[in-house]
Amino acid sequence: MNSQDSPKLFEKNAIEVVVKVGLLLILVVWTFFIIRPFLVPVLWGMILAVTMEPFIGKFAGESAGRRKLASILFALVVIAALVIPAVMLVYSSIDVVEATVAALEDNTLTLPPPPSGVEQWPLVGPPLYKFWSLASHNLAAALAKFTPQLKTAIGALLGSVGGGVKAIFMFIISVVIAAALLITAEKGSATITKIVSRFVGDRGHDIIALGCATIRGVMQGVVGVAVIQSTLAAIGMVVVGVPAAGVWAIMVLIFAVIQLPPILVLGPVAAWVFSASETVPAVIFLVWALLVSGCDSVLKPILMGRGVDIPMLVLLIGALGGMMLSGIIGLFVGAVVVAISYTLFKTWVVEQEEGS
Repeated sequence: MNSQDSPKLFEKNAIEVVVKVGLLLILVVWTFFIIRPFLVPVLWGMILAVTMEPFIGKFAGESAGRRKLASILFALVVIAALVIPAVMLVYSSIDVVEATVAALEDNTLTLPPPPSGVEQWPLVGPPLYKFWSLASHNLAAALAKFTPQLKTAIGALLGSVGGGVKAIFMFIISVVIAAALLITAEKGSATITKIVSRFVGDRGHDIIALGCATIRGVMQGVVGVAVIQSTLAAIGMVVVGVPAAGVWAIMVLIFAVIQLPPILVLGPVAAWVFSASETVPAVIFLVWALLVSGCDSVLKPILMGRGVDIPMLVLLIGALGGMMLSGIIGLFVGAVVVAISYTLFKTWVVEQEEGS
């Protein structure tokens, strides 16, 4: 090969590399846009599968047939536990709306007059007292003054309902994916370990183990406790007859996931119970609300496990960021993903300090 052929050969090889890299980049970007709608459900399905694997494995033992049956039962139970309360919430909300509309049409919906002390509140007191007084005498006229705001609020409410339906549908897909992953857990674990090992070498197995421990710790200690608190709150509200108890329970769930005390939601509900019920059931509900709000201090050390310690700020950023990115389902996925990233980063920093 003479010196004149070398530049031509280099140019040919460079063009060939650029074409191959360009085609590969196009394929990767194209694939990403195709699977992007399913990224969150797949990620959530993986999180659920990792969380449930010890329970499924313990139940199934060495039998592949029992593992398949256990995985399918898990999916059916979770979907039923999600869909049935959602349907009940929809029907209860429809009943509340129909009753309110009927009361407005019949002029039977009344509000008590405002306490005299309301007018003395700073800033909001005088206008609130004026509106409350008008609403207690003529609710239709009071609402007519805020027709544009009510239309905006109703539109936002309908949008949130649509988002909730979408989140439920995506969660059902995630549960189905989790069941499929649980059926082939051993093959899937081996494949993921090989992929991670390609990037980090021999430490792939350790990183996978740390990631699984973090997922299970966050799911059990944060999401699991939040579900328990929202369920207990819903039971208490249903017993005392709080309207739209499902909506308040969802708010308790959200507050608990982002590590805010549920009493911020249950406190105003308890105040309403005092105004609408007898003193004894109202006091009992208030005590119940305080117990529900404070039970996380007992449940988290029991359920967290493996010493996974995640700061509240990390969970808050992950939950809120995930919710802004992917709606309600992102609230949970974001908290778990950011917690995993935080734990892996902290472990890497500690190992660097110990190695220096």
